[in-house]
Amino acid sequence: MRKPLLFLAFCPSRAIIWLPLLAGVLFVATPGCNTSTNVDGGARPQNGGKQKRIVFLTNGDDPFWDACRTGMDKAAEDLAIEDAGLTHNMDKGSEFKVELQVAKLEQYATQSDIAGVAISPVDASNRATAKALNTLRDKGVKVICVDSDMDHEKFRGSRFAYLGTDNKVGGAELGKAALGSRPEGGTYATFVGVKSVANAMQRIGGFAEGAGEEYTSLDSMADDGDENVAQENVKAVLDRHENVDVLVGIWAYNAHAIVRVVEDRNIRDQTKVVVFDAASLALTDLAAGKIDAMVVQNPYQMGYLSVKLIKAMMEDDHATIQEMYPSYDPETKEFTEEDGDILTTELRVVVPDENSPLKEEMFLPETEFFYYEDFKTWLNERRLVSS
Repeated sequence: MRKPLLFLAFCPSRAIIWLPLLAGVLFVATPGCNTSTNVDGGARPQNGGKQKRIVFLTNGDDPFWDACRTGMDKAAEDLAIEDAGLTHNMDKGSEFKVELQVAKLEQYATQSDIAGVAISPVDASNRATAKALNTLRDKGVKVICVDSDMDHEKFRGSRFAYLGTDNKVGGAELGKAALGSRPEGGTYATFVGVKSVANAMQRIGGFAEGAGEEYTSLDSMADDGDENVAQENVKAVLDRHENVDVLVGIWAYNAHAIVRVVEDRNIRDQTKVVVFDAASLALTDLAAGKIDAMVVQNPYQMGYLSVKLIKAMMEDDHATIQEMYPSYDPETKEFTEEDGDILTTELRVVVPDENSPLKEEMFLPETEFFYYEDFKTWLNERRLVSS
């Protein structure tokens, strides 16, 4: 009689084991065989699985998004999305390149487990991005914009709604911080990753309004998300414009890039530094007095509300959608007011301490004002290291 054979065949992601059993053959597969790895290292069901995915597609990889993902995790827990057959993940693979972001969207359109997409668009006016979003919507995928929107005149219909910072207002608050730090006025330069992103354009425009006629823009530099280029841009501006008074960081990582160059050149006493967001390194800089003020968004809230909204859209939970967007009409499924499809998340102004010339009354009533220590407590309560 032939002896039983044991045969193992390996592929890169799984092992298939054939074992003889009496006169037949038993097929045994490892438990993870019907999964693939998402960008966060977790597992997701493939076609035929019961769970559907909510994907958050960022404009690139930045610590800013870590707080957003924490908010998504909290919403997933609070709203028990697994019980609704849902899971979630964040995809940071766009590298601030519009063509990579479009490729991601086109890939999602081929995957039957994608239920909803939250996106921070790299280019607000990009026709290929709008086309890819429309394709997803036509397939029944729920699409929203977060943190940065699509162009309202050209491609508003490519997403259901927007939630995130009112970036024009945020830019204006940062401009007020510059004016309050240097009331006599002066000149400034702005630094950002990609100028075509809606939030970049709106923040830069808002800054000019907030700073007012006392300030003149000398330069605006983009770095395509490269932190080394970000530092070189600061050096280039200082070389070109010896009289620049205020350096303005528009994206999170720009803050520390500015601080490093200001330190290297030993010009802190004559240069004001105001920035967007509270990256971990920037918070350390703020605590040390190397940054005069930061306007801080709430990416944690953005992540939380993204999951809440997409879940409500999937379940036709019109009451929850109307709770989030008061002008939403459950009967017509339309927004009854201009800009009713926009949900504005929280803004904060954070300064080093009580010695700052900036005071709460200089800003809008709805903008929260923090000293560094109080803001650090707020972060710790949410187990965040940045915002």
